[in-house]
Amino acid sequence: MVMSLAKFARDDTATSMTEALLAMPIVLLVFTGMIEFGGLAWQWNMAAKATQIGARMVAVSTPLVGRAQYEAAMASGISGEVEGDPVPTSTSRIACGAETTACATGTLERIVTGGDGVCGSVSATSVVGMCDVAPFITVDNVRVTYSRSGLGYVGRPFGQVSTITVELRNITFDFLLLDRLVPAINNLEIAAHPVAITSEDLSDCRDTC
Repeated sequence: MVMSLAKFARDDTATSMTEALLAMPIVLLVFTGMIEFGGLAWQWNMAAKATQIGARMVAVSTPLVGRAQYEAAMASGISGEVEGDPVPTSTSRIACGAETTACATGTLERIVTGGDGVCGSVSATSVVGMCDVAPFITVDNVRVTYSRSGLGYVGRPFGQVSTITVELRNITFDFLLLDRLVPAINNLEIAAHPVAITSEDLSDCRDTC
């Protein structure tokens, strides 16, 4: 039996199903996006907190670039100054870690893991490390920069005061599903989250090493 054109135009059988099939992918994508970006905000906050912890630990640790290299960089350009004079305002810096020269492996490992070599947990003999807060951070993702701050004076007994900056490199968000649906966001990087802090004793030792 052949259906007339007018009857076919009035027929609404399975219309709701068709509408649902058209709308469902959009609804799923929206809900998936809400869940995923909630997770991204969580990872973002973990990374920011981890860099704060890392900067605090670096400020009281032996320079990761090496003591001699650090002192040479901080003394650059002040060899002709008289002791007691203000430190020159010229900038001098030295860095190690991600995308630059290697840091002291043992010290950086302690800063990242907290001293127990394990991410995500804190033992009785360790402190909170960067990857205890953000497990996706490794020693390969951390960069440390020491910059002369301009504070203090030439000939200061414990060396020049520096500004320490800890930041992250080459960390991408860990999507659950959205990166498979939208491949273009697969390489979305977490920001560097640079945290600067003024140096303190810059020594791993309680007393003189």
